[in-house]
Amino acid sequence: MKDLLLTPLFLVYLVCTLGLMVYGFNCYVMLTLFARRRRAARSVIGAMKERWTAAVAERDLPPVTTQIAIYNEYNVAERVIRAVCAMRYPAGRHEIQVLDDSTDETLPLVKKLAAELQDAGHDIHVLHRDDRTGYKAGALDAGLRVARGQFVAVFDADFVPPEDYLLTAVPFMVDDDALGFVQARWGHLNRRHSLLTRVQSIGIDGHFIIEQIARNWNGLFMNFNGTAGLWRKAAIDACGGWQWDTLTEDLDLSYRVQFDGWQALYLPELVVPAELPEDINAFRSQQFRWAKGSVETLIKLFPRLMKAPVSPFKKLQAVLHMGGYLVHPLMLTLAMLALPILLASAAYTPATWLFVVLALPLALSVIAPSTLYIVSQKATYTDWLRRIALMPVLMVVGVGLAVSNTRAIIEAAIGHRTEFVRTPKSGDRVVKDYRIRFPWIAVAEIALGLYCAYSMTFFVASGKFLVSPFIAIYAAGFLFIGLLTFAHAYGGARRT
Repeated sequence: MKDLLLTPLFLVYLVCTLGLMVYGFNCYVMLTLFARRRRAARSVIGAMKERWTAAVAERDLPPVTTQIAIYNEYNVAERVIRAVCAMRYPAGRHEIQVLDDSTDETLPLVKKLAAELQDAGHDIHVLHRDDRTGYKAGALDAGLRVARGQFVAVFDADFVPPEDYLLTAVPFMVDDDALGFVQARWGHLNRRHSLLTRVQSIGIDGHFIIEQIARNWNGLFMNFNGTAGLWRKAAIDACGGWQWDTLTEDLDLSYRVQFDGWQALYLPELVVPAELPEDINAFRSQQFRWAKGSVETLIKLFPRLMKAPVSPFKKLQAVLHMGGYLVHPLMLTLAMLALPILLASAAYTPATWLFVVLALPLALSVIAPSTLYIVSQKATYTDWLRRIALMPVLMVVGVGLAVSNTRAIIEAAIGHRTEFVRTPKSGDRVVKDYRIRFPWIAVAEIALGLYCAYSMTFFVASGKFLVSPFIAIYAAGFLFIGLLTFAHAYGGARRT
């Protein structure tokens, strides 16, 4: 009877082990691809500026539409609108659409500001919808239908584009008719605000500095990141436009465009600073949306990906890319099974072999991503040693989100639809306070953290010191995220 009970546990554990090994190994693949192409990726803007300046004058630039997607973003709306209006571009060729579906005092603020900027000579219009069909994707689609620009720049409300954004990005689109979109790198406006924002910045840098270069500059599929990108309007129309059957309309559209033969280009030296979530509940909501939406997109596009005339390696990388958040249910499962397997190990498997297998996936799940993040900091910042001192905290935060992100993935897998929930930000106007409901999921996280801590005592008592540190990371992660959730939710006045 015990054999029948324990066999499924070991099989599940081994499957999760294999899954983490695949994702861990792929981090090293990304680092290898990054090393091959980093110099070429980072020199492309300079080369284009030299060639463009010599060949074409600014008066020959085509019309461009910039879309700013806003929903109840009172704290940041004015900042992004003024920044977009400050972007340099030939007069009369830059149309600005403020796609504001707000239901609070943001809309009157935006309308008043737009009227002021119109009087100052800017071609700016406010498009407001009452029903929010399709949420952000629906707003972008509605704006696109009346956009006059040949190219369309997209910015979320918490981004602050530099003045030369259009003059840097547009020449690439003009130069290559097959280019569907250009993606800039995200910078960080408020990295120093707190420990949470500092570790978020490292995680985002890992994606933008390593993964995007590795994918795009080695001929793999890459994604538009939802903002700080420039699109060819014809490419969007040709592949079916914006769609809202997933929570990550940006990932969905960028893959469909590339399936249709359009090219993508990532420009790591074109940096658009953005505001990081300062509240753990806002950060959790953002990660939940990204996790659920990416798996929804993988499910939606998987049949088409398998039929695509590309190499098996490119298909594998696309699956690992869209399915990146699957590491969270794998980690969560390992955390829950560690103690049962320990208690059963004496009777059913040699202890030495078992705990090598136990330690391997835990080590890979921590060391491989950490190596990627360390390289991203070293490749970009002079103070990288001080930045990577926060790596243990980043590990803890990454593990701690496993409960919430696993729930997101389960919902995606069963087809449970939820509305698009924006991530509230503080901005320059620390006025509007967006609160959350009682965080029941934090109760589960704290309980799981206590369970992992209890499990760790068994490992220590059994002399399994190789595994104990990794169980400790799980315990710390779940407890940290759960307790911080309550602290931010009920810690008095909050800036969100």
